[in-house]
Amino acid sequence: MIDLNDVKNIYVACGYTDLRKGIDGYASIADGKLKLNPFDNALFIFCNRAKNKIKILHYEAGSFWLYYKRVEKTKINWPISQVGIEITKNQVKGLLRGLKLENHIRSW
Repeated sequence: MIDLNDVKNIYVACGYTDLRKGIDGYASIADGKLKLNPFDNALFIFCNRAKNKIKILHYEAGSFWLYYKRVEKTKINWPISQVGIEITKNQVKGLLRGLKLENHIRSW
């Protein structure tokens, strides 16, 4: 599991993302589509169209991490209505366990 203790912010890229990208592709989405700095100590979370895979981009101590999760029997409860939202550490823990993100979350 990702250590969330030192993470400053957590952002969700709503809608669907082509998960064939690598670190540079996700950093480009964070910078371009989300208008956020991918070099912040933050998590950027992306989901595929089938809602069964997520990738998380994390910049920490001068290097990038790219985490990947695939669920087998369920779908990820993924928001699709906004460009991006910011979620809390508890919400990301719930999202990784399969819970639905709350409707009233901070967007920009």
